[in-house]
Amino acid sequence: MRSSRMVAVAAVSVGLVLAAAEPALAGIRFTKIQYESPGPDTGSNASLDAEFVVIKNTGAHTKQLRGWKLIDKRTGTEGGDEVFRFPRFRLHPGAIVRIHTGRGARTHHDLYWGKSHYVWGDDADTAYLKNRAGRQVDKCAYVSTTQETSPPAKC
Repeated sequence: MRSSRMVAVAAVSVGLVLAAAEPALAGIRFTKIQYESPGPDTGSNASLDAEFVVIKNTGAHTKQLRGWKLIDKRTGTEGGDEVFRFPRFRLHPGAIVRIHTGRGARTHHDLYWGKSHYVWGDDADTAYLKNRAGRQVDKCAYVSTTQETSPPAKC
């Protein structure tokens, strides 16, 4: 009887530890990368803004993202990394923000990198998200299956 009671207590304890660990996994996460304009690619600012990354706050608390970085690491002859530094921006629980490649007016759900060239590769790429302390919080990698009608990368 005593051993079955200990097993029950141990099982409940493990369940509590797992339940407590789950919210710790919540936070600021990539949800998708739209790396190719769904319409005609004209090279215009509208085409650049059709390329974007979506980030979601999956946690229970509002997060201040000022000082965080969205990074596209460049390799070889591509030059230096592309880095978006978040301005003062609060992301509420369950809310998303789209970081567009081109220029535009900031809103509660849209930020703009201000680039005059595309950032995300059509064949493959990886996005990194780092917090103010420089710790990697999330990453999203994709490989395109076709150049014709590539769907957004789900993270």
